[in-house]
Amino acid sequence: MAESTQQPMHLINPTDLQTFVTQVLIANNTPPDSAAIVAKCLVAADLRGVDTHGSNRIPSYMERIRQKALDPTATPTLRQITPVAAQIDAHNGFGFVAAHAGMARAIEMAETYGMGMVSVKHSNHFGMSAWVVKQALDAGMMSLVFTNSSPALPVWGGKEKLMGVSPIACGAPSGDPAKPFILDMAPSVAARGKIYKALRRGERIPTEWALDKEGCPTDDPAKALEGVMLPMGGPKGSALSIMMDVFSGVFSGAAFAGHVTNPYDPSKPADVGHFLVAIKPDLFMTMEEFKERMDYLYKRVVESDKMAGVDRIYFPGEIEILMEQTRLAEGIPFAEAEVAGLNKEADLVNVEHLKVMQ
Repeated sequence: MAESTQQPMHLINPTDLQTFVTQVLIANNTPPDSAAIVAKCLVAADLRGVDTHGSNRIPSYMERIRQKALDPTATPTLRQITPVAAQIDAHNGFGFVAAHAGMARAIEMAETYGMGMVSVKHSNHFGMSAWVVKQALDAGMMSLVFTNSSPALPVWGGKEKLMGVSPIACGAPSGDPAKPFILDMAPSVAARGKIYKALRRGERIPTEWALDKEGCPTDDPAKALEGVMLPMGGPKGSALSIMMDVFSGVFSGAAFAGHVTNPYDPSKPADVGHFLVAIKPDLFMTMEEFKERMDYLYKRVVESDKMAGVDRIYFPGEIEILMEQTRLAEGIPFAEAEVAGLNKEADLVNVEHLKVMQ
């Protein structure tokens, strides 16, 4: 691989970015209400530092719309199965819209019955899972958020792409709204989006992230995308990716076992499945007691004895919360090529270019 080429970076105001993304979506036949949900979720990822699942996904999503592999006008339909279980058919619409509707219904059921579960089929990529967790947190709920995804990982002992780097996510509120528990992680050593990000920016990747098509470690993101991602913890990461496929794909009626379409492939519908659960934290004790116990857990974690060379211990999700505070104040960084890619989409639909702060 050639030496990494440092691209100029630009800062974007979060409000301007959300307006821009919303306008591009609407210009591509996305209803305003749906566009607002998608834009908010994408910018939320950018703010949290999860650039791999943020606004840079717009060009691939818009190409899927242009190739009729994704229907931006689709409205999810809900079927109530039991008092605490429902299913949503996304009808090949945006995963953001279907997952938002699904978690909203799960929260409604949990408010009445203590928990609610929603399975989603025929959906698409929904970006960063943490935004769905945050939707539940804002309603005072604990949550589980699963999704499956296109093949990227071999099963342990195999060499072909079969399982997705499907994130497992969950959350719980605490006494301090600024310090909730938010876990959002892929079962791979690194999210595949980080490889696409490195490719866009002309950067190398760590050799422990992926193998090329010959099965050799590589620091070239292009060769990594031709090969396979590596599961974290060997067979443990492989098993987690299979678990995501069981709950999100098999259970829902969506694609599974390697048949989910890559979000960067505009040739056909993705048929992604999701599995969403909302739980009332005060099922077994008062909410006050639950939050006190969460606060105590937080304190025990961050104040535990540090290993050599560690300055600070963070609670899951805390680094992203701190990043959000920084980017709200200073702006969101984008490489020059990334700004150009977004503005190319704007040109295609006669939307004003993205404003840069510097």
